[in-house]
Amino acid sequence: MSGGDTQVLTCAVQRRRERGFTLIEATMTIAIIGIVSAVVSLIIQRPVQGYFDTARRAELSDVADVALRRMVRDLRLALPNSVRVDATGRYVEFLQVSGGGRYRAQVDSAGGGDVLDFAGPGGDTSFDVIGAMPPAVPGDQIAIFNLGSGFTGADAYQGTSNNRATIASVNGSRVTLTAPKLFPFESPGRRFHVVQYPVTYECDVAAGVVRRYWGYAISPSQATPPSGGSNALLATHVSDCAFAYDPNEILQRYGTVSLRLALSSDQEAVTLFAEAHVPNVP
Repeated sequence: MSGGDTQVLTCAVQRRRERGFTLIEATMTIAIIGIVSAVVSLIIQRPVQGYFDTARRAELSDVADVALRRMVRDLRLALPNSVRVDATGRYVEFLQVSGGGRYRAQVDSAGGGDVLDFAGPGGDTSFDVIGAMPPAVPGDQIAIFNLGSGFTGADAYQGTSNNRATIASVNGSRVTLTAPKLFPFESPGRRFHVVQYPVTYECDVAAGVVRRYWGYAISPSQATPPSGGSNALLATHVSDCAFAYDPNEILQRYGTVSLRLALSSDQEAVTLFAEAHVPNVP
C-alpha cells in the first residue's frame, strides 16, 4: 500500500471516530428514556401513594383512639348519676370525683366518734370517715346520695337544696366543712363522694376539634360550652361525632355513655366507637 493510500485510510478512520450521534439516534434515546420513566413511575406510584394513605389513616386512628381513651377514663370517674348530654349530642358533662368513702353514722362502742348529723336544724360541720380516707383537699366538695336531675335535694347540679358541701380541711380520719351543711338525704350505704370539679367534652364539627373543659362553676343548666375554668384541645381534623347516655334505669347500677368520633384529612377518614360504663349507685 502506498503512502497516499495509508493517509486516506487514516483520515477515514478519524472521521468515523468523530462522527458521534445523529439527531435520529438522540431522539430515539430520549423517547426510550421517557417510556421507561413512565413505566417505572406507574409501577412505584401506587405503592408510594398507598404508603402515604396508610400513614395518614394510622395518624387519624391514633388521634381518635387517644381522645376516646381519655374520655372513657374520665367518665369512669364521674359522680353517680351526674352524666348529662345535650340535645345535639355534641356535649357531654359530668362531675369528676377523686374517690369515695363511708361516713360515720353511729358512735363507736366507747361512745366516741364524730357522726354526720342529718337531723339537726343547723346542719353539721364535720364527720369521721370509716376506713381509708379518699384523696381530698380543701376546696373539693362532698356529695351524698346523688340521684341526678329531677330529684330535689339529691341533685348535685342544683344551686340550692343540693347535696354538696365544700371541704375546709382533712385531718386524719376527720373531714371539716367550710360551713354547716344539712344534707337532705342519708345514703343507704353510708357512702359519700369527693367531687373535684365539673368536666365537659365538646365536639365542635365546624371547627373540627374536640375540646375538654374543667374547673368551671357547677350550674343547674348545661352550658354549651361552659365559661370559666380551663380548657384544652384534645383532637383535630374532626368531621363528625355523637355522644349518647343511657342511664339503664332497669338495672340502675351502671349507665352507658356511647361515643362516636370521625376524623378526616386529605381524603382519608376513620371512625371509632367507644363505650364507658359509669357506676350509678349513689
